[in-house]
Amino acid sequence: MATKASRTAQEVSRHHAQAMTAGDVEDIISDYSDDAVFITRAGVLRGKDGLREAFTKVFEDLPNPRWDVHTRILEGDVLFLEWRAQAATSQAPDGVETFLVRDGEIVLQRAHYTVQPA
Repeated sequence: MATKASRTAQEVSRHHAQAMTAGDVEDIISDYSDDAVFITRAGVLRGKDGLREAFTKVFEDLPNPRWDVHTRILEGDVLFLEWRAQAATSQAPDGVETFLVRDGEIVLQRAHYTVQPA
């Protein structure tokens, strides 16, 4: 198994998608550096505690979602995603995220989605 620092951006992306699908917040944040920055229209969150807060909110907004990633562009260490998510009582039709991966970890993520009733 590859060490964390030797993972490619593609490997990080693949693991991140698996962890998101499983809804495992701790596994999700294992892909991030200790000083990662997460930016949304609500503000800036930093580090593992900030990430835990961010992903707990995602799964409160969209409990047990089905993800549909319809755009995935990986260019070097930058990943761009557009997605939709459907949960039992809510949905997000307009998810957009950009990630920056360095040394096998996500160091920066910018995310936007709008929660609507299902």
